[in-house]
Amino acid sequence: MYQALKNSTSQFVPIRNLQYHVRTWGTRKAGQRPLVMVHGWMDVSASFQFVVDALKEERYIVAPDWRGYGKTVVPSTDNYWIPDYLADLDFLLDWIENENNPDGGTQVDLLGHSLGGNVVMLYSGIKPERIHKLINLEGFGMPRTKPENAAKRYVQWMNELKKMNKDELKLAAYDSADGVARRLMKTNKRISEDKAQWLARQWASENTSGKWDILGDAAHKVVNANLYQVDEALSLYQKITAPTLAVEAADNEMDKWWAGKFTLAEYHERLKNVPNCRIEAVANAGHMMHHDQPEVLARMIEGFLD
Repeated sequence: MYQALKNSTSQFVPIRNLQYHVRTWGTRKAGQRPLVMVHGWMDVSASFQFVVDALKEERYIVAPDWRGYGKTVVPSTDNYWIPDYLADLDFLLDWIENENNPDGGTQVDLLGHSLGGNVVMLYSGIKPERIHKLINLEGFGMPRTKPENAAKRYVQWMNELKKMNKDELKLAAYDSADGVARRLMKTNKRISEDKAQWLARQWASENTSGKWDILGDAAHKVVNANLYQVDEALSLYQKITAPTLAVEAADNEMDKWWAGKFTLAEYHERLKNVPNCRIEAVANAGHMMHHDQPEVLARMIEGFLD
């Protein structure tokens, strides 16, 4: 099994009536900005361990489990909203600013993957003064929507809420941690078995029946009630002041996801709205690039931040 090279520390931070699980690596030093890393959909903060291990420079890194993921438990909810992630991130940065801050710095370097990449892009346009440098790992956004589809979307949302109420959207449990690892390897053909075995024990936990449950609330499967507003997102992109690095995998999975409804070329056009943005690609990697090529990604991150 994979052996982590850099140990993380877990703590629970009070954020918006939740006890947010926050993982940190390293010690905060004067003159060094924290690097905040936020994970994607159905993932956990420990997912960044391989990249953290590959970083050559010692950094103070903060990675939360989003609400309803990992060890951040949200009681009695049946769906989740992007604005909640934005507010949670804002409160987290407040905590970072006030906790163990040797030089009183107020800015952070911010990295997000997938869902987290979408969140950090929006947040960096909402509170640009808080972000020093921004890294977006495959946070593409969503296809453009049409107002006339709003009624259909609301119906879909309500129907899925009813499925949640009947426990029809529950996540499958696995007989063992090895079964979870096999599931990770089936989803991502590139992840090595040693990494999958290690990650399985972070991504899932054993319940009282001896089964292994994924540490993700099934309510995340409920569609967002509101249509994605491209123009709103682009307006926020234009307000980003941080130098931005958009990293994508050479294995373009957007074509598979969206079947032409949203393309990589369209995403690149949207990025032109970010005042200071460059695009880089990671070869021999898919969407979970931080698992596939952590050393390559670590070099990109350090080169950009330094």
